[in-house]
Amino acid sequence: MWTQAWARGLSRGLDVPVANAPAPVEPAEIETRISEEAALLASAEDDLRIEPLVARGDSVAQGAPLFRFRRHPEVAITAPMAGMVAHLDLDLGHRLRRIALFHDDGAGRYRHDPGAAAQEPAALRRLLQDSGLWQAFRSRPFGRFPLPAEVPAALCVMVLDTRPGAADPRLAIAGGERAFEIGVRAISQLTEGPVLICQEAGAEVIARNILPRRVKILTVPRIHPQGLAGVQVHRHFPARPGAPVWDIGAEDVLAIGELLETGYLRQTRLVSVSGDALREGRLIRTQPWADLRGLCRGLLRPGPSAILSGSLLEGQEARWLRPGDRQVTARVRRERKEGAHWFRSALSRASRPLPLIPTAAADQALGGGVAAMPLLRALSSGDAETAIRLGVLSLLPEDLALADYVTCAQPALSALLAGLLERIEQEEVA
Repeated sequence: MWTQAWARGLSRGLDVPVANAPAPVEPAEIETRISEEAALLASAEDDLRIEPLVARGDSVAQGAPLFRFRRHPEVAITAPMAGMVAHLDLDLGHRLRRIALFHDDGAGRYRHDPGAAAQEPAALRRLLQDSGLWQAFRSRPFGRFPLPAEVPAALCVMVLDTRPGAADPRLAIAGGERAFEIGVRAISQLTEGPVLICQEAGAEVIARNILPRRVKILTVPRIHPQGLAGVQVHRHFPARPGAPVWDIGAEDVLAIGELLETGYLRQTRLVSVSGDALREGRLIRTQPWADLRGLCRGLLRPGPSAILSGSLLEGQEARWLRPGDRQVTARVRRERKEGAHWFRSALSRASRPLPLIPTAAADQALGGGVAAMPLLRALSSGDAETAIRLGVLSLLPEDLALADYVTCAQPALSALLAGLLERIEQEEVA
């Protein structure tokens, strides 16, 4: 059952129940698990062309560069843990298919040289691009990591995550408030526009009176989808071509601050493990690209299950924790029912999208700041001009996952948005 919430007129949303959500704990009580393997997979659609800096069998320190992007050689991806390169699989054209590491603490940690990055924007860009933290930013429109020389019109820092079962980002940065402040001050150098810190009421993690003038603290209600960057970007500083808006999570800002202070990359991230296939949910600190089976070991109930990287709304079945994800959802795998009526089957295979029925839930699934049904109809019909006018350039597929949940639309609205954004991006390039 959904509950509805309004805050200051537009702050609408839905409370989506999730089985075995982790219970609140003190930061010191959170378990740390470093999985024995870690891997990054790329599909042909990703077209991830790289220049390797390591080879199979090499020992690599945590934080050491693994490869650079061929199209953007300034930008590197670094090792999520100390270990040995177990696999480095490339297709034609140096397209990455898989890179995997075996854990080995003896490989140590790699130290980057912060230099003057805390005071000089150009030095900060180089440090973030060399350290792999550049990928922590997402640039809207289109949701790619920023181009090396891109300058955002605004930045959005999310100190709130309202996805079902998500961990509270305040737990992730507890005890690191000074490094978080250093990170906020540093990234504010990357834009001449506002830096928006989105957080729950009464949950300030940084004092307003010590912030640069361009840094604004926005109070956001804890109801989904208000804790998604797309909802806040659309409401406060809509993205458009030529004026991109970047978003970044609070723990990544903390990691930037720690890098500037110490030269070392943060070794873990806070991950929430939940779902109906578990005996109990749990908060775990683990490395990026972690083995999801290892994170769920000892928590799964007997029986078939599917492990998703991400929440129950937008998560995808996976073996490894995807970059950017901070949730793992274990779901009971249910057999598909056979013998569906021929007419229902024909509708589900129809080339034309099924009709969308206006409901209050559909409106609230987009947070109340978007004209929900006109936007959803524009997506269903492929009307790019109307969708742009209604604010689609501030959104990403994850921002419509809740709308998919409440409308059961086919094709999925998030998939229609992904296709429309790709078409708009191609037209922009042309």
